Amino acid sequence: MDFQKILEQIQEDTQKYFGIGEVANYIPELAKVNPNQFAMTVATVDGDIYSVGASQQRFSIQSISKVIVFAMALEQIGERLFQRVGKEPSGSSFNSLIQLEQEQGIPRNPFINAGALVSTDEIIKNNKDAYEAILNFVREVSLSADIDYDFKVSSSELETADRNRALAFFMKSFGNIQGDVMMLVDVYCHHCSLSMTTEELSKLFLFLANKGVNPLNGQRVVSEYQAKRVNAMMLTCGLYDNVGSFAYEVGMPAKSGVGGGITGVIPGHLSVSVWSPELNASGNSLVGTKALELFSELTDLTIF
Repeated sequence: MDFQKILEQIQEDTQKYFGIGEVANYIPELAKVNPNQFAMTVATVDGDIYSVGASQQRFSIQSISKVIVFAMALEQIGERLFQRVGKEPSGSSFNSLIQLEQEQGIPRNPFINAGALVSTDEIIKNNKDAYEAILNFVREVSLSADIDYDFKVSSSELETADRNRALAFFMKSFGNIQGDVMMLVDVYCHHCSLSMTTEELSKLFLFLANKGVNPLNGQRVVSEYQAKRVNAMMLTCGLYDNVGSFAYEVGMPAKSGVGGGITGVIPGHLSVSVWSPELNASGNSLVGTKALELFSELTDLTIF
């Protein structure tokens, strides 16, 4: 399959969708991003990389990092993680307090904010330096040693993180947050601020397309069982309130972030990342979603 030609066609066909969405303006640093940008990368389990657009430009991955901390926590403590976080789509806002109260401080899944805070709490508990552990994981799996946090973005997020602090304190009142809340939110804002390119993200997610093994160096990242579970969670919970439509139109496990990125996998074949900062009403990249719909249509690659 000529992935390069397909990506070039997608880049051309998505031009008409620019100007419809809006950048994430509730985080001041993200509000400054030029909305008229696009990048897309396919990385295959055979080690081939195909890209179009600004695929070497780093951007804030935001909630895509929730997959990283979930995979790390699952690898470190296994199924015990699900004593603290559920496995179901939320059907509510990604930062809902109401649902958390109704469910006694147990987040519905690892990809809403409360669930990611639980995963992050486990990372802090099980690692001497959580900031370093998360960064090392990303650098080692993506094979990009200079990936780093965007400290301007993390500072900007911390200034507007009152809802996340409220979620963490609320869960702590139920005994479901074990560490210091202020440090927890700080680590959380840092991993959301990770700055990566679409090429780096596609490489990072390849282990989920290859039964838990990074095909670029042969190293096992998580077990095959755990890779299946992460993919299942992305399929059912990875795209906020668009998760059903995305599964219907695109048909792949994926995770989005309000920085405009979306990364997905076709197990046994590839990972694909797209970035375009304008968001739809559900907080997913508008152009990126259209690009992945076209990718599914033009390649006929889905999990169904």
